[in-house]
Amino acid sequence: MKSNLINGEWIAGTRSRPNINPSDTGDVIDEYAQADAMHVDLAVAAAQHAFAGWSMVSPQVRADALDRIGAELLARSNELGDLLAREEGKTLPEAVAEVKRAGQIFRFFAGEAVRIPGERLASVRAGVDIEVTREPIGVVGIITPWNFPIAIPAWKIAPALAYGNCVVFKPADLVPGSAWALAEIIHRSGIPAGVFNLVMGPGRIVGQSLIDDARIAAITFTGSAATGRRILEGASRRLAKAQIEMGGKNPLVVLDDADLAIAIDCAVQGSYYSTGQRCTASSRMIVQRGIHDAFVAGVRARLEALVIGDARHPTTQIGPVVDEQQLKTDLDYIRIGQSEGAELVQGGRLLERSSPGYYLEPALFIAARRDMRISREEIFGPVACVLQADDFEHALELANDTEFGLSAGICTTSLKYATHFKRHAQAGMVMVNTSTAGVDYHVPFGGRKGSSYGPREQGRYAAEFYTTAKTAYSMAG
Repeated sequence: MKSNLINGEWIAGTRSRPNINPSDTGDVIDEYAQADAMHVDLAVAAAQHAFAGWSMVSPQVRADALDRIGAELLARSNELGDLLAREEGKTLPEAVAEVKRAGQIFRFFAGEAVRIPGERLASVRAGVDIEVTREPIGVVGIITPWNFPIAIPAWKIAPALAYGNCVVFKPADLVPGSAWALAEIIHRSGIPAGVFNLVMGPGRIVGQSLIDDARIAAITFTGSAATGRRILEGASRRLAKAQIEMGGKNPLVVLDDADLAIAIDCAVQGSYYSTGQRCTASSRMIVQRGIHDAFVAGVRARLEALVIGDARHPTTQIGPVVDEQQLKTDLDYIRIGQSEGAELVQGGRLLERSSPGYYLEPALFIAARRDMRISREEIFGPVACVLQADDFEHALELANDTEFGLSAGICTTSLKYATHFKRHAQAGMVMVNTSTAGVDYHVPFGGRKGSSYGPREQGRYAAEFYTTAKTAYSMAG
C-alpha cells in the first residue's frame, strides 16, 4: 500500500482505496492510503514549521532541488508514462509526453528560483530610496484534477517551491498513482522535511480541511465549476488567496475560407483526443454554412477510422473514459442531446474490447442550437456538437455566448478575421489554425468569465499568485 507523505515520513491512512485501470477494470494498480482531517492537520503543521527555513534558504538550493526533480521525471518518462496511461486511460504517447512536460516545468522553475523579480525605484521625495520585492506567501494548499495527474500538479508544485513556499498537496482521489510517484521523487530531491506534503483522500474530507485551515495562506485548485465556486467561497471567508481553474465549453470556429484538412485535424485533435477529457477541448464546433457539410463529412470519416482501445496498446488513438461515473455522465449527455433535437451522426455507443473497460465511441452531433445543454454545459468526454453560423459575425457571437472563457479557436485563411477573432474572442487563450487543446509551459494559462478566478498559472506569471509584493522605503544617507 502507498502511504501519505507528512513531515518527511510515509504515514498510513485510516483506510485505503484501490486504483483501478479503466482499460481493464480487473487490473488493480495498487492500494493508496486515505487521509483524514487529522492527517491534514499534521501536514499543515509540518509545512508551517518548515516555512521559516525554506523561505529564507538560498535560491540556489531551491533551484538545485527542482532541477533534480525535473531531471528524474525526464529520465523516467517512459516508466511513469506507462503508470499514468494505466491509471487514467490516456494513450501511452500522450502519457509519456505529459510526464516529460512535468519534467520541463520543474526545470523551468528551477531557473525562475534564481530570477525572482524585484525593482528599485526612484521616490518622488528627495532622499528616499524604494525597493519592491516579492516574498513567498506561506503554506499553499494544492488540489488537482484527475485528467492531467502529473502535469497539473507539476505546474502548481514547482512554482510554489521555487518561490519559497511550503506545500500540502491533495491529488484527485481517482488517480493517486502518478501523484504518489511525483511525491516520492520530490521526497528524494533533498528538500527539508515538511516543505512538501502529500495527503490523499476524498475532497469532502481532505480538500475541505485544507479550505478551512487558517494556516493555509493560499489555495490553488483545478477542477469542476461547482467545486471551484465552493472552494472560492470558503477561501474568501477567511481572506485566503485563491487561484481557481474551472473548465470550459470551448468553441472552434470554422469559416468558409478555412483549409478543410487543417480544420478537420483541429476538430478531431481538440475535441476527442485524451478521450475529450480536457478543459481546453473544443466541444462546440461553430461552422459556417458553406463549408458545413464537407467539414462534417471529414470529421465523421476521421472518427470512423480512430482506433479505440487499451491506453497502453501501441495502435490505440483514443483510450477509455476514466471511470464508470464519467462514462455514465457521457452517456447521459448523449441521450440529452438526442432528446433536445440534435442529430447524432457518429458514435455514442459503448464498445467491447478484449478486457473489460470504459470504452465509448466518440460522439458527434449536428443541428445543435445554442440553448441546448450539450452546447452549454461542459461534458468532459468524447462528445462534441456542431452549430451552423451564417457568417463571421454570427460565428463570433455564438463563440462568445457561453458562461465559460478558457480557450477559443478559429480556422481561417483570412488575416482580417484571424486578427479580429484574437482580439474579440472572450477567452484567456486563443488559437488560430491549431487545436484549442495544447499549451506551452512557459506562458500564462487561464481563462475568463466562469473558467478562471485569480492570477494566471505557468510561466513567469505564476509569481503573481505564489508571491506577495513588499514595498520598502529607506532614507538615503
